Amino acid sequence: MSYAFIVSVIIIFILVCVFISKYNNLKRRRNQIDNASSSLDALFIKRSDMIPNLVATVKKYTDYESDVLEKITQLRQPAKGSEEYVNGGETDKLLKQLMIQVENYPALKANQQFNNLQYSINECEEQIAAGRRYLSASITYYNNAVTTFPSNIIAGMCNMQKYEWERATESQRQNVNVNDMFNS
Repeated sequence: MSYAFIVSVIIIFILVCVFISKYNNLKRRRNQIDNASSSLDALFIKRSDMIPNLVATVKKYTDYESDVLEKITQLRQPAKGSEEYVNGGETDKLLKQLMIQVENYPALKANQQFNNLQYSINECEEQIAAGRRYLSASITYYNNAVTTFPSNIIAGMCNMQKYEWERATESQRQNVNVNDMFNS
């Protein structure tokens, strides 16, 4: 075997190894974009499932608290047509109902429910923002590899194109209007 043949085989081997390495690197970067996009979708699904359920829970709790406060107010008001408060039988009945509800829910603290809702919404939005940053970084990382030498040659040979940025629609850019959820 000649020296030129051995050098040629080594050069071809090195080029094949570089090609395989760059190709695999491009594929890993593209998979990272898919992973980031899927993770972001999971966060959007979590938000769309969680926020309406939390709002419904808070609404239910505030309705409960309002009902308890109404019953307490009834106990404090005089009976119709007299200056005396509700008669004994009605008072006992209302007190028993009230005690059952208070035992089930010992503290009337709707503001804590609103704080929990606000915290959950904030946490969800922060996770989405972090997911968007990760997706953007992944796209940038991939696009840089597709457009820079020498991986751009391999990308061109394998028909790998720059990743097109996905833009949010106008409705997606709108914040979730929790106030509308409370009014519905």
